[in-house]
Amino acid sequence: MPIFNRIADFQADLTATRRDIHAHPELGFQEHRTSDLVAQQLESWGIEVHRGIAGTGLVGVLRNGNSGRSIGFRADMDCLPMTEANDFGHRSTIPGKMHACGHDGHTTMLLGAARYLAETRNFDGTVNFIFQPAEEGGGGGRVMVEEGLFDRFPCDAVYGMHNNPGMPLGEARIVAGPVLAAADRISITVHGKGGHASRPHECIDPVLVGAQIVVAVQSVISRSMDPLDCAVVSICQFHAGEASNVIPETAELHGTVRTFKPEVQDMVEARLGQIVRSIAEANGTHAELSFQRGYPPTVNHAEQTERAALAAAAVLGEGKVLRNAPPRMGAEDFSYMLLARPGCFIGIGQGDGGKHSVSLHNPRFDFNDDLIPLGSSLFAKLAEQEMPR
Repeated sequence: MPIFNRIADFQADLTATRRDIHAHPELGFQEHRTSDLVAQQLESWGIEVHRGIAGTGLVGVLRNGNSGRSIGFRADMDCLPMTEANDFGHRSTIPGKMHACGHDGHTTMLLGAARYLAETRNFDGTVNFIFQPAEEGGGGGRVMVEEGLFDRFPCDAVYGMHNNPGMPLGEARIVAGPVLAAADRISITVHGKGGHASRPHECIDPVLVGAQIVVAVQSVISRSMDPLDCAVVSICQFHAGEASNVIPETAELHGTVRTFKPEVQDMVEARLGQIVRSIAEANGTHAELSFQRGYPPTVNHAEQTERAALAAAAVLGEGKVLRNAPPRMGAEDFSYMLLARPGCFIGIGQGDGGKHSVSLHNPRFDFNDDLIPLGSSLFAKLAEQEMPR
């Protein structure tokens, strides 16, 4: 794999940085230590640093030559609120917080590209290194855009990258069009009439009503949607009662909806509301649905996707670039940046058939350090390719 030799030279430094970030995870909008570390390294390489965007977010700006061309590269910095189950030396030192999605690696790959480009300056234009907080549900990408990210740091195009443990190390998934789904949150509150479990006829059991709703909402997918479209409705939490012999007053259900098309999103919301209200009414009570729209679909732009694939082929080899693959039901707040500027979200494999093939959001996940020079080289190649001297 033809990674840049200079990046390979300082791979050990990058690995140390990645493991340091992994050992000190920080939740969304709380990435103070990580932000300090990133800023310190960028400044040490002579890169102009702008902080305080979306709180802990920052942008490094590197200019060279006289052209007005510009490009943006984004990495996310936050961790997940979960306890790590690994026992290696760089495991999380903070209980209940863990880099289980590889944002420590994404941040490090972008730092590697920044260091290389600052040394070589084999481009003509401006590179904006965007280090974003709060991808994991906080919408840090949306906040950065709303706070004028692209007004302050113009980008002709913007690119992001995410590791994929289900793909072999060094393969890239670069596909035009929708690649990740919209992610919406649903909450259902069922109101009942509590009482003694031995006298259910004197009660209205919200657990029974909630159970009927859990089953019925799947009919939205199987009977209300075009089979050629994609959507997922998952009820992931069911909370009711405190004692085994008491029928509770209320039940609460929480879950997620994943869609790709706005019209499907609208239909799912409407049908869920009808089902929730109708089942509750049929049981002599009432229930409410809260449908909170979250990240929009992540949609890659055709031209920028082709440019990303061209750069990936130069770094990884043409046979390692997957240009046709179905979209996935995960979600990403890089979608907000792609709504504001043309660009592409790249999936890059880190799987090795062993410990680095553990799925994302798993307590035993760890980023594959062998991916760092590949990702750094791909970012750097994109800058040199799109803004040649």
